[in-house]
Amino acid sequence: MTDTLKTLCYLSGVSGAEDETRDYILERAMPEADEISTDALGNVSVYKHGEKSKGPHIMLCAHMDEVGLIITGADDGGFLRFETTGGTDRRVLPGKRVYVGPDRIPGVICMEIKRPADKDERKKMPQTDDMFIDVGADKKSRAEELINPGCAAVFDDGIVEFGDGFIKAKALDDRIGCAIMLKLLEEDLPCGCRFIFTVQEELGARGAKTAAFTAAPEIALILEGTSANDFPNIGKAEQICGVGGGVVIPFADKSAVYDKGLYDLLTELADKNNIKRQTKRKVTGGTDAAAVIHSRAGVRTAAVSVAIRNIHSPACVAKISDIEDAFLLTRLFLETAGEIDTGEGQR
Repeated sequence: MTDTLKTLCYLSGVSGAEDETRDYILERAMPEADEISTDALGNVSVYKHGEKSKGPHIMLCAHMDEVGLIITGADDGGFLRFETTGGTDRRVLPGKRVYVGPDRIPGVICMEIKRPADKDERKKMPQTDDMFIDVGADKKSRAEELINPGCAAVFDDGIVEFGDGFIKAKALDDRIGCAIMLKLLEEDLPCGCRFIFTVQEELGARGAKTAAFTAAPEIALILEGTSANDFPNIGKAEQICGVGGGVVIPFADKSAVYDKGLYDLLTELADKNNIKRQTKRKVTGGTDAAAVIHSRAGVRTAAVSVAIRNIHSPACVAKISDIEDAFLLTRLFLETAGEIDTGEGQR
């Protein structure tokens, strides 16, 4: 699964421009699917039969898009102007390498560096108007030959396994979820399941709105990455969860309160099978659950997440053992999900 994750993280898939990632997912999923389709927004829906022919309609969901940049134009000197897409932290952008457009034109994000910077300058959040992308063009017309406004730019900071089982890459949020679902598709499933790879989650769960309506699930499990914020200069109360602390089973985030019955089931499955687990100590962030949970007449929804440092940056960091735990817990959930009562909901 790690090799699949590395491939997924290499691919471009900025929100609204997920084509490269979607093509790979379709190629991998096609041989395993009993049904496969895409919709007008670009979501991928894959259904695979399981051993049990009856049971609730179950959906697994992970988003294939990533944060990045969108090109707005070029100036007279050939430098590209841009805006961020998704929740990109502008402080991490200067000096980062990017690939621009479908032809993967290499570039570097630049901004004026004042030396020495005064006290106020050091505290200032850089604005996108202060930055530009250098693609080596010497004039505006040359830049426009290479790249059109509206093209996406994706981060390029390499994929590295390091230390005691850590991995660093861009787009771990949420290529981790995509990798887990592709791995599950290769296995014999205990029950039928619909796998939804969504688009534009980073722009407000836009793809999930249409995908969930079409899929009409009774039970949904969101597979995600979540911010850890577990740094030594941050108090324990402000840390959200811990990289290496096991699979994250959230009870709520800023977008949804998760189904209590499904939350209890996931925690019980983890404990019975010696899967290391944790929950989010702070109610933060949001997922595709924001759209899925409210679809149609409502969907019983839970989440399984993996803690990530430096989320929404070119250098996300996660623990491979946490990813493996998330896969194991999701598989156990499917083994049990066919018997879940969908009538009473979380109360």
